[in-house]
Formats: sequence, C-alpha cells, structure tokens
Amino acid sequence: MEKQGTILVVDDNKAILTAVKLLLRTCFENVITISTPNLIKQTLQESAVDVVLLDMNFTAGINSGNEGLYWLGEIKKNYPTVQVVLFTAYADIELAVKGMKEGANNFIVKPWENQKLIDTLTLAYQQKQAFSENKKVNRPALTKSLMFWGESLPMRRLRSLVEKVAQTDANILITGENGTGKEMLAREIHYLSQRREEAMVAVDMGAITETLFESELFGYVKGAFTDARADRAGKFEAANKGTLFLDEIGNLSYHLQAKLLTALQRRSVVRVGSNVPIPVDIRLICATNRDVQAMVQKEEFREDLLYRINTIHLEIPPLRERKEDIVPLSEIFIEKYGSLYNKSALALSEEAKAKLQEQQWLGNIRELEHTIEKAVIICDGPVLESSYFEFPHVRKEATKQSKVQTLEEMEYMMIKEAMEKNEGNLSLVANQLGISRQTLYNKLKRYGL
Repeated sequence: MEKQGTILVVDDNKAILTAVKLLLRTCFENVITISTPNLIKQTLQESAVDVVLLDMNFTAGINSGNEGLYWLGEIKKNYPTVQVVLFTAYADIELAVKGMKEGANNFIVKPWENQKLIDTLTLAYQQKQAFSENKKVNRPALTKSLMFWGESLPMRRLRSLVEKVAQTDANILITGENGTGKEMLAREIHYLSQRREEAMVAVDMGAITETLFESELFGYVKGAFTDARADRAGKFEAANKGTLFLDEIGNLSYHLQAKLLTALQRRSVVRVGSNVPIPVDIRLICATNRDVQAMVQKEEFREDLLYRINTIHLEIPPLRERKEDIVPLSEIFIEKYGSLYNKSALALSEEAKAKLQEQQWLGNIRELEHTIEKAVIICDGPVLESSYFEFPHVRKEATKQSKVQTLEEMEYMMIKEAMEKNEGNLSLVANQLGISRQTLYNKLKRYGL
C-alpha cells in the first residue's frame, strides 16, 4: 500500500495524538500532530495538508463542540479544498450533521475503530485529490476503489453488478458470511453513487437494544424521557441525502421490523416524544449473514420488509470459494502490518502460501487479516515461514476433544457450535453462552468468526 498525502491531527490529548499518529503513518506519507488549534493556520501555511482530523472540544469543561465548528469554518474559509473530518468524544449526531452541513467531510466518534478511522480519512484524502483534478466540485470524479476485488470469477461478476447498480437509488441487500467484507462493499457502493458527497451512516442493528431502537434511528425531542435534555436527530436524519447502512438486519426483532418498514414506506420519521413527521431522503443498504428467505418461511422476518430492502441482492462469496485471492490479500495485510510494526520488506515463503491456500477460512477475510497480523508480530526475519501460521480450530474431532486442547480453543469451538446451532442469531447465541451481546461481538471479532 503506497503511502501518500499529508494529514494534520488536532487534539489536546497528547496520548490520542501519539496513538493516532502511530496508526495513520501506515497509510499517510506525512502525519502532523498539534495539541492546540491556535497552531492550525500556521501549520496550514507551512505544509501542504490534504486532510485535517479536528477535535471538536479544546477548553476544559466545555463540550459544546463550538470550538470545532469555529475552526472548521476558519479552515474552509482559507483552504476550501482541504478536507476536514471532525473528531468528537460525545457522539452528538446532530452536532456532527451540522458540521457536515458547514463543510466537514465526515465525523469520527471516540473511542474509534482503527479500520473505520483509516477508511474515513483515506476516502477524505481521495476526495481532496478528486476535487483538485476536477474543478466541478459538485460532481467530483469517482474515488479510487477501496475494495480488493481480486481476479476470481465470482468477484468479477459481483463487481460488474455493483458498478451497474451503484449509480441508482435502488435499495440493496448484501448477504454473505461473517468477515467477507459486507460493510466495505456498502461503502464502495456509496462512493460510486450519486450521493457520494453526502454522509454514509452505518448502524449495527444487532447492537441496538429494543428500548433504544426508536431513539437511535428516529431521534427524540427534549423531555421525551429522563435523559433527553435536548432535541437529537436519529440515524435516518443523519443520513438524509446520503446512504443509510443497516448491518445485521437479520437480527432485528419481528415487532421492530414493522416500525422500520413504516419509516421506509412513508419516507419520514417521527422523533420520540413528537408527532411531527420529518421527511428523509436516503439510499438504503442492508446486510446480513443470515438466510432471510428461510427466516420469512419461519415467520421470523417480515416478507413485506424483505421486498422493501431487497430490490437488488448482492451475495459476497466466502474466501474458500476464491482461493486465488488468498495470497494477494495476505500480501496486502503483510504490507499494512509490516509498516505498523516497523517490519518492512516481509514476504511469504512458498510453503506458507500453500498452507494459507489450504485453509477453509471460516472467518473469511477478517480471520485471514488477524492471522497475518499475528504472524507479522511473532516473525523474526524477512520471510514469513509456514510455521508462523497455526490453525488450532481445524483439528479433527478427536483432537478437539483431547486433553491438550487449550481454553482458547474450547471457547472458539463453543462459540462456533452455538453460532451454527442458532443459525447466526446473535441474541440467541449470547443467551445460550450466558454472555452479553457486546461481549459476543468482541469474541467474534477476536476469533474472526
């Protein structure tokens, strides 16, 4: 991955500056950090900055975000092509939307997810480049693809279909196993669409509790409940004119599906505590790893909702069905983590390549990435030998039940078996294992499931 571009990170927390710089230097040629916004103008004069990651609060005890909006205005006034991504610890969607209306490219909420931070800033940089090359700012050139499409026949067919439907406003349902890259594909569709200048808002439907469903998606007004101290827009409003991505749609309970369907049919939302409908204009993309058609037959998913979200169906093939992509993907991750851990010029041995291609990769690309990261960390030389890659979860049944099995292997197998038994229903899996849904999410990511 070629490093390019200059990013300026502005935050009064020096620990955050250090962590973000370490992360971003893997993909940006130059990462500048400053702990006070008073140095912004001087820095922009001295350096050709492409993207600014701007904290929204600097004065102790003040969390209004007004400082961030002020400096956003100053940057856009003097350097209109510089892309600004807002950095806030308070997850105030309404304030972030206001910032985007005033010229911000996007926003990131602390604590952040590393890959989302990298993707957001990379896309902001690509848009900066597009604006520089295309003076028609209202219709920028298409951004460079973030997807690794590979050369397999299933992925070539998928890419051809994506390029056709992305330009439309048709609702899209993306299906595929865990770890295949459904959210990445959704972002690719958004940035190939006519709505790419607006926000793409992602919502993990499996992580939203039933009691928070309406307030998170539709927003609320001041006084609607005890902690509603001010009006707040929901995810639908935040995605207005842009794309709303509903991940894990198959985990939404049956009675909440009716509320979602109503909003989609009416193309409006009503905030909690209000009776006033608010029109919304969104492009809807949903994703799930479950067999929604089978759920309809079992009356676990509304058929009318499926018709509404499934104008176009995109199926991402599992990694085991595109073995020719395993080594190229591995090399991308080797470059990424080699740079992150200061181990440059790493390469796979031929035996290691063969070993990677022999695996079933039940966790797909996510599992492959975690495997490569671990190998990069423990390797001692420039060559990643096959011995650096261990796959304890593919042991034969007799071995899995033997006394040499580790606690980690046992936990992996329990989660995997529960996922299979409950057909991917994360709520049922969490209940069976006696853990919270958030804990289950964390473990799924850890094991690449």
